[in-house]
Amino acid sequence: MTKITFVDYEGASRTVDAQDGSTVMENAVRNGVPGIEAECGGACACATCHVYVDEAWTEKVGAPSSMEEDMLDFAYDVRPNSRLSCQIKVRPELDGLVVRTPERQA
Repeated sequence: MTKITFVDYEGASRTVDAQDGSTVMENAVRNGVPGIEAECGGACACATCHVYVDEAWTEKVGAPSSMEEDMLDFAYDVRPNSRLSCQIKVRPELDGLVVRTPERQA
């Protein structure tokens, strides 16, 4: 299992065991992480799973696709390290990944 730490906008954190091959969003929903609404269920059709990837992890996570970038236009407070958590596949090299949720979603 890969560990992912979710940090909310107030600084509270929660680390979860994430199954490789799933998405960061699926694991957030499965574990009731606040701030990840995932209204579209992972279809990259909303921005309610918006997260900020910790700077130490941005290179390993990779850049968003053009479709994801278009959807991020609807997210609140987009930053250079913004990603949709439904588009981040969990894999062993992301063990220890830290993502932060914005103060509010789209």
